Amino acid sequence: MNVRDIGEFGLIARFTSRVAKGAGVEVGIGDDAAATKPAEGALLLSTSDMLVEGIHFDLDTCDPVTLGRKSLSVNLSDIAAMGGEPRHFLLSMAIPPSVSVEFLDDFMYGMLGRAEQFEVSLIGGDTCASSGGLVISITVIGEQFPEKIIRRSGARPGDIICVTGTLGDSALGLEMLKAGERGGPATQKHLDPFPRVREGMALADARIPSAMIDISDGLLADLGHILECSASGARVEWDKIPLSPFFLEKCGPFSDHTMSLALAGGEDYELLFTAPPSRKNEIFQLFASLDTPVAVVGEVTAGSKLSLLAADGGEYDIVKRGFNHFS
Repeated sequence: MNVRDIGEFGLIARFTSRVAKGAGVEVGIGDDAAATKPAEGALLLSTSDMLVEGIHFDLDTCDPVTLGRKSLSVNLSDIAAMGGEPRHFLLSMAIPPSVSVEFLDDFMYGMLGRAEQFEVSLIGGDTCASSGGLVISITVIGEQFPEKIIRRSGARPGDIICVTGTLGDSALGLEMLKAGERGGPATQKHLDPFPRVREGMALADARIPSAMIDISDGLLADLGHILECSASGARVEWDKIPLSPFFLEKCGPFSDHTMSLALAGGEDYELLFTAPPSRKNEIFQLFASLDTPVAVVGEVTAGSKLSLLAADGGEYDIVKRGFNHFS
């Protein structure tokens, strides 16, 4: 059975029958708009992402359950980057009429499972037919108290630059998938990233970062966004970039290819943040309590230059900074 057999309203009913009314939802699915109530004194945080078949995902290399999880995760990561707590989300889909109902059931199973992990409620959206591929658009609404919201514009010269987790695994995983390889942690990282919501909220509660962003386009590109907003420069040290054992085994410790994947590959969905150097010990203590790796990879500088340094202090040429849809 495919989606044309049950029609738009049959599909919506199939989706909404699985959705429970979450905390803060005054009016949920069923009316022309949802109504939600934030915590007293909190600001709403809103973010939207679109995933297009053939651009962001390939149905030959991903299953619908995993696609559902990733579709929500990439939006949750944006809320995490501001230290916020995700609360609700809207889902809109443009669906080819030939897509099977079983595919959509599995997609929703993955998405709602990820939503349950973070106590995020589906409160509405839209569906329409697509004459091309599948298109998924999600808007996540979160909240945070104004004094705890972390922006991109607060980095200052002398701040340390930190990243969570390891870098380059997702880009390596994409290369492996394109080459027909399906197993391994790198492909898993690409297909099913896990957003650092808990870490972002912990950093906000401790009021540690001066600026923060999630790494979606690559370390250098996303650091560049912080530097532009903060009117600063930076030095990044290559030998301090955190690389996973699997990544090193596949790519080696140093090559142009290794650097391209780790610094400009994108879709890591790790947190990149700056902080005063006086908070360094506190950062490591916090992340140890969360059992999440964190590394200091450089320093914010005066001026506007972004430099990439070798272990001996020499400077590498930066050829590619990150992903750009229109470049």
